[in-house]
Amino acid sequence: MKKFLVIGNPIGHSLSPKLQNYWIKKNNLDAIYGKLEVHESDLAELCKNLKDGKLDGLNITVPFKNSIIQHVDVLSGHALRTKSVNTISVDKGVLIGHNTDIDGFEISVKKLNYDLTNKSILILGAGGVVPSIIYGLKRMNASKINLTNRTKEKAIKLKNLFNDLTIIDWGDLPEFDMIINATSIGLKDSDKFNIDFIKAGTNKLFYDVIYEPYPTEFSLAGNISGNIFENGFNMFLIQAQKAFSIWHNVEPKIDNEVLKFLNN
Repeated sequence: MKKFLVIGNPIGHSLSPKLQNYWIKKNNLDAIYGKLEVHESDLAELCKNLKDGKLDGLNITVPFKNSIIQHVDVLSGHALRTKSVNTISVDKGVLIGHNTDIDGFEISVKKLNYDLTNKSILILGAGGVVPSIIYGLKRMNASKINLTNRTKEKAIKLKNLFNDLTIIDWGDLPEFDMIINATSIGLKDSDKFNIDFIKAGTNKLFYDVIYEPYPTEFSLAGNISGNIFENGFNMFLIQAQKAFSIWHNVEPKIDNEVLKFLNN
């Protein structure tokens, strides 16, 4: 039986095991998928377990999408360009790092029929998924990308990958067409943005990478009449679909049956 894990910290909220095991059963595969809360010091041993055949694949989530790279042998094109890995596969003992977040983000935005050409974007956060979002925005022809993070130094580091980013102070609210929450704010009720999103006006696209819990402070602002709101659920589904395809060479279905199952 093949064994797969999603790792992160925190990891309790992840729907990945429920979704992946559903697809495994649907496709009659001899496999199992679990989740594990880990620390930085665990990454080397987990990757050794992959090499030794004790595990067959990993999904990586917050906050290890960058730090896992030092334990991987080869990076796919997307992972190399973003320095971000969310999926690891094994080929004859060689660990291959992939980035399926880019497809997840791009396809989820395109499903909204929202044209990003010449749009101005504001990203909140500088964590592991943000390089994938910036890369996707550029591929969809966004004209200007502003980025802000509570720890400004972390945001500035992203200019090493994307030198045309504009870094702004946390709390500033420049003009934008689309705002993306890529922070962990929303996972805990006690966390607050301390940003008055109402000042931005309407006719904006609010995109929240967080899909659980819901509603959040960010979603309430995005759902004001005149705005469009999208949370990270479709991004989650699509990146998971791409990861499943990498591991099993089968593209599972995202249909009403799977949506109903996940929402139960």
